[in-house]
Amino acid sequence: MSPAIALQRAAAWLLRGAAGAGAPRAASSAALPGMGGALLSPARGLQGREAAGFLGIWGGPAAGGGGSWWFRCAASSVPRPGLLMEQLLVGGGRSFATGAAPEEVSFSPAAREADVSQPEKSVGTADKTMLGDRSLKLVSGVCYLPHPDKEETGGEDAHFIWDEQAIGIADGVGGWASYGIDAGQYARDIMSNAVTAIEEEPKDSIDLTRVLEKAHSSTTVPGSSTACIIAITNQGIQAINLGDSGFIVIRDGCTLCRSPVQQHDFNFSYQLQSGNSSDLPNAAQVFKVPVVSGDVIVAGTDGLFDNLYNNDITAVVVHATRAGLEPQVTAQKIAALARQRAQDKNRPTPFSTAAQDAGYRYYGGKLDDITVVVSYVTAFGNS
Repeated sequence: MSPAIALQRAAAWLLRGAAGAGAPRAASSAALPGMGGALLSPARGLQGREAAGFLGIWGGPAAGGGGSWWFRCAASSVPRPGLLMEQLLVGGGRSFATGAAPEEVSFSPAAREADVSQPEKSVGTADKTMLGDRSLKLVSGVCYLPHPDKEETGGEDAHFIWDEQAIGIADGVGGWASYGIDAGQYARDIMSNAVTAIEEEPKDSIDLTRVLEKAHSSTTVPGSSTACIIAITNQGIQAINLGDSGFIVIRDGCTLCRSPVQQHDFNFSYQLQSGNSSDLPNAAQVFKVPVVSGDVIVAGTDGLFDNLYNNDITAVVVHATRAGLEPQVTAQKIAALARQRAQDKNRPTPFSTAAQDAGYRYYGGKLDDITVVVSYVTAFGNS
């Protein structure tokens, strides 16, 4: 048995023993038919499944190589005056994490050429010089497509776009609906509280760890959600992510980096909840990524990344930027493609691959809320 398979099986065994505590989990593996794909029959029993897609304690390279990273993300809108907001849908899980991630992971352009399982721990001097005066901003747009069954209630995702400097997304855990609780309210509140916390930070030195801790402690309504917050500072892009929310950074048609997923088990992501009964902000992963004008950031909930492969997203971004499309139009095109794939039962998707890795013969996409936030990294003085 290879070391990789041995680690995968050990992680699956450990995580099965830890599951069941805390907040309601996302739809279980047994409920896969309701996700829009085709479930033929379990290939193995739940107790015998393997985490074949396991990426390690904090993640790793995506299948197929090319410097890509698997990650998940969640997004949604928050009714807050003065902010450009709009809901967007994404869903699903891809990989497993065995526990708390490293406090900080940094990527540099050289990471694509090196062993991506060993991310660099610091930003190069040239990159610091390039970004030292924060001459860059985020020009952002968003698209939100609620699950067709949730259109009347608005879905369960939330997001914010703040002052051309920060974006955030959250995916409310739908399991709370069975308790008569609005599963999206927690996501909306934690994003609103994150904006308040950002406004209290020094504008050129936002501490995202502190922001997430404040947002979590200030959110008291029942519920739970994932969270992903990204800001551009004088060190480049900084991000914090907990759960199967996430982001991808694209440069010149290639993936510069992609955040990994945090999951306790298949389709059971890390999640924040009021109090201390679930995962806590200190389990989140923190990222630093040097960027340049022209880079594109795509953040989304699992409804996006469960249905589109990395190359699918990159292809849309390349076409959109060459055509001079605005970020919101790009987000709409990505979300529309994700919805199309979610309803296609005859095409393999990241979610179907993960389901098969977990022991199910599942094929097709996963119907879910889909949130996509697209940010163009732009030099000040340029529109």
